Amino acid sequence: MQGVRLLRSSLPSGGNRPHALHRFSAPGRGLCGPQGGDGVSNFEPKIIGFLCNFCAYAGADLAGVSHFQYSTNIRSIRVLCSTRITAHIILEVFSEGADGVLIGGCHIEDCCNLSAHIYTQKRVEMAWQLMEFVGLDPGRLRLEPVSASEGERFAEVVDDFVKYLKKLGPSPVKDNEELQVKLDAAIGTAREYRLRLLSGKELDLTQRGNVYGDLINVDELDELTEVVVKEDYERNLILQLTKTNPLSVKELAEEIGAPPQEILKQVVVLRSRNLIGMDSIEGPTPKYKALLRGGA
Repeated sequence: MQGVRLLRSSLPSGGNRPHALHRFSAPGRGLCGPQGGDGVSNFEPKIIGFLCNFCAYAGADLAGVSHFQYSTNIRSIRVLCSTRITAHIILEVFSEGADGVLIGGCHIEDCCNLSAHIYTQKRVEMAWQLMEFVGLDPGRLRLEPVSASEGERFAEVVDDFVKYLKKLGPSPVKDNEELQVKLDAAIGTAREYRLRLLSGKELDLTQRGNVYGDLINVDELDELTEVVVKEDYERNLILQLTKTNPLSVKELAEEIGAPPQEILKQVVVLRSRNLIGMDSIEGPTPKYKALLRGGA
């Protein structure tokens, strides 16, 4: 994250969810959602690119030495492997005001870390789901395979992403307090241990089996992950909303847009973990407020 923090000064002051990645997509095809658009404004988006050292970064370097012309809107960060970029890092970059995030990885058959692309895919899918909850267009996040010999493709990917972001406009996060609260909840969700565990254990659970040797179906694991992401997001959003102002279950349900019985269930879980407590009672209605970690 040190490289991300150094980029804060360069970030601006100011859709539809991509389809889930296919595990064996054809080489050369974009692994992202919305592609490009016709309407282009004078707005110049700021893009943070996390590029795999062995493929995408080498491709970007080739684009430079080959003098391929492409937009200068991207700020590239070289990482040892794209799977090093977790969902919470992606969301923190958006929290700082970036208009788009590009993750450049290897083609499936070129990955020197063998199965790393599977974990990168799961983390990006998790980030897409959380962006949907927040109300941030998931099209602002792209995952693209670029090999070391594809300098021209790298230039095309960047240009197409810039074109799409120009059509979409500046990130709404910086000047939207409500969106920032939701994004903070999403960041907290992405940091949760059980989510990091699920996103990093797919091969073990689906191909090697659990500790009892039982295999879990991939679709079942995906469904389980989506449920866990939703529940953890609701709990983190409840904590964010009740940090300063005590709220009732009904008020929380209206703020979050979920059924009161579902919010009550999450409040019960948070109380059992000593993360939220009853602050006051107005008539027959209790109001809850978030507690500091450890119950302070």
